[in-house]
Amino acid sequence: MTTTLDTLLDGARIPVTAAQRFDVAAGLRRLAADAARRTPTTEVTRSAQAGQRLSVVSRWVLNEPDAATHVAKIAEGPDRGALTEEELDVDGALVFACLLYLTGHQESAQFWWQLAAGAGSRAAAYCLHLHHLSVGESRRAWHWFHQLTHSMADTAPPDAAFLEGLELFARYVRTNGSRALAPSDRLESEVDRLAARTPGASVIVARPDRQLVASLREFGAAR
Repeated sequence: MTTTLDTLLDGARIPVTAAQRFDVAAGLRRLAADAARRTPTTEVTRSAQAGQRLSVVSRWVLNEPDAATHVAKIAEGPDRGALTEEELDVDGALVFACLLYLTGHQESAQFWWQLAAGAGSRAAAYCLHLHHLSVGESRRAWHWFHQLTHSMADTAPPDAAFLEGLELFARYVRTNGSRALAPSDRLESEVDRLAARTPGASVIVARPDRQLVASLREFGAAR
């Protein structure tokens, strides 16, 4: 699961002559130049594209072969209380967040992405960047972009080729579709069941349970 985004870009990566550390300032200048060439509805278009990219990334995370295994590590059980920092499986939080996003629980997805990003997941930070862009929250979006490219010291940040390759991949999926499936009706029902356990709450902060994990395993086996 730690190589989720690398897997995502298989076949979509563009050739480069040498790896380069991503230059945020240059990247922002390219974005600005690109925006200047667009129609007057650039902001709306950018938000829509960010949402589409986030759906692409979330589907691929959910379709990873070990997705259910990671979610099982954060699932509630008779011998488990509140989720502690020591028990947090970062990839499990990432998968759960992507499932929540794809089933229409965006605020809950943001909460779990933040847990994963706080524990060092660059994939979760990228999801947060796209999420905030998609809802027009530019300042928060660029905060997470900075976290993605600079502030997580445990792993190497993505380079320009990586991010550009992801954009190429998202465009390809937008045009040609993808083998990565959306959540099944059963999975969506399981998420709604979890949400109903805390009526009136806008965010699902409780752990996923074993019933949801079982449905996620069935989803993975059916692909």
